[in-house]
Amino acid sequence: MISRFRGWVMAVAAVLACTAPSTAAQTPQNGQKLNDAQKKEIQSIIRIVDDASAGKPAPSDFPLTWAREDMLKAQNNKEYVPFTVTLDPSKVTGNMLSIYWRVVSKNAEAAPAAAPADKKDDKKNDKAAAKVQYPYEDFGTLQVMTGQNPIKITRSFTVPAGDYDVYFVAKEPSSDKKNAPMPRASMLKHSVMVPDLWNDELSTSTVIVAERIDPLPAPLTPQQQVERPYALGAMEIAPAPDTKFTKKSELSTFVLIYNAKTDSANKPNVMVEYSFYTKQGGSEKFFNKTNPQALNAQTLPPGFDITAGHQLQSGQAVPLASFPEGEYRLEIKVTDNVANKSVTRNVNFSVSGS
Repeated sequence: MISRFRGWVMAVAAVLACTAPSTAAQTPQNGQKLNDAQKKEIQSIIRIVDDASAGKPAPSDFPLTWAREDMLKAQNNKEYVPFTVTLDPSKVTGNMLSIYWRVVSKNAEAAPAAAPADKKDDKKNDKAAAKVQYPYEDFGTLQVMTGQNPIKITRSFTVPAGDYDVYFVAKEPSSDKKNAPMPRASMLKHSVMVPDLWNDELSTSTVIVAERIDPLPAPLTPQQQVERPYALGAMEIAPAPDTKFTKKSELSTFVLIYNAKTDSANKPNVMVEYSFYTKQGGSEKFFNKTNPQALNAQTLPPGFDITAGHQLQSGQAVPLASFPEGEYRLEIKVTDNVANKSVTRNVNFSVSGS
């Protein structure tokens, strides 16, 4: 049994249900009204997505890559989906980008292509676009910092369970200067299946492999929350860029546990087990495990109350010095002893010497 491990959040009181308000594309992240230039910029980006939805080629002036998405509970029977897109800044001119993301249900009809730009039709087109309702869309700006390659763009959306296409656009701001070059832009389309975490069955969030977990000294402002979607309650998670580690590293995981039943004292009784398996020649072999984590009336804070929105969470930071080089699978088994049900989650990772 692995004797050295550090529990990130064993029996910590709660992370309140995650939520991020859907911001209409005509309203900036800080809630202030847009000026005419900003409205024009948004419409130019929306036209890119509308045209792509109708089958027209999308711009790809600089590389955009969908890196990851995670699934957590939000409020009002919805799910909170923070995601990361990476961008190669080497072909970006200037230090600012406009970004826009739209979430479209795969069961919804595609939006019609936007009409060609024409000043006399702008108001008509804007009114028509305003009638189209999407599960989620948002707009913002991003400062391109020197020395970042790739640039990590983290944002989020909140939607009911279902299958969706996410359109993400990064675009250089338009210029009113005479003979200014056309602004470069790129669009990325990614499909996401959002599970139902409100179906009253034992479940978990995505297992987030963390580079680090930092305490937050103060609550974030609404704009900061939009730009830092992995800030959950009083802490902020920095997801690891990948699951390739060295023997000098730690494997740090974080997971929220949903829909656990409670006993007569309104307390859950959950056991979380972490087991490691080595992968060799197409088969697996048990390697080691950590001590189980018990989340119950004896280990949880006295004020813990699921009905008040408190959430069960678990995680560990396991040093990898004792792991031989190779491929591994971490199996996280969550057992609800009240309901007599279990679910398992897996994390595949590798360990190298350097």
